[in-house]
Amino acid sequence: MTSSELWDRASAERYDAEETEMSSAEVLGPTLDFLAELAGEGRALEFAVGTGRVAVPLRERGVPVAGIEFSAHMAAVLRRKVDEETLPVTLGDMATTVVPGEFSLVYLVYNTISNLLTQDEQVECFRNAARHLAPGGRFVIELGVPPLRLLPPTQVAVPFDVSAHHIGFDTFDLVEQILVSHHLTQDGEDGRYRRSASRHRYAWPAELDLMARIAGLDLERRVADWTGAPFTDASTNHISVWRKPLRAGAGHFPIMVRT
Repeated sequence: MTSSELWDRASAERYDAEETEMSSAEVLGPTLDFLAELAGEGRALEFAVGTGRVAVPLRERGVPVAGIEFSAHMAAVLRRKVDEETLPVTLGDMATTVVPGEFSLVYLVYNTISNLLTQDEQVECFRNAARHLAPGGRFVIELGVPPLRLLPPTQVAVPFDVSAHHIGFDTFDLVEQILVSHHLTQDGEDGRYRRSASRHRYAWPAELDLMARIAGLDLERRVADWTGAPFTDASTNHISVWRKPLRAGAGHFPIMVRT
């Protein structure tokens, strides 16, 4: 059983309305350009496809897309946009669920690998991506860099949004690498706020690279955003691309142990 928290019906129904900025042309345009170029003439598989924010317009660009989704409620919202034949979706968790065929691209956007709350499950997610990739295929993850340097001494909370209708802040368990995102969102015209929270396991880029190596994938590229901006020590996000070697065992170096 995956540790991911399940999106309920109410959350799924609100999702698109609350993510209008992430669905804008300014955000989606570079995302789709990046993914379509990597997919080439092949098929793409989105882990945690959700309501199809990325998968549906990527399919409209001519890339054959399939999805894996843990929440039946999120998948039901996607199904209103596109039929099963056009964009097939398999219900299940992204760490173990297998769909037929090989893909030139497997991708996981918008911090979603952090929904897996243990390192073991995140490693299995990489293994599952490698399992679906054709030789030479690529696995892409979009993930934030843990903002731990923003923590004042002895404090474990960092605000990430303070706006007219939303207050958001993260709290950190520095031992278990768990952050909890807390949201106070103003709903309706009566001025009331709805409170919600979600748990995530944060991971550093170097940790992800080791997970990729365990799965037999090699780091090919890391940039700060979908436009390809350089990744630096000041970057708050990263887009990382790992590639499956063209032949088994290619591209890896043995770990030397001094005795």
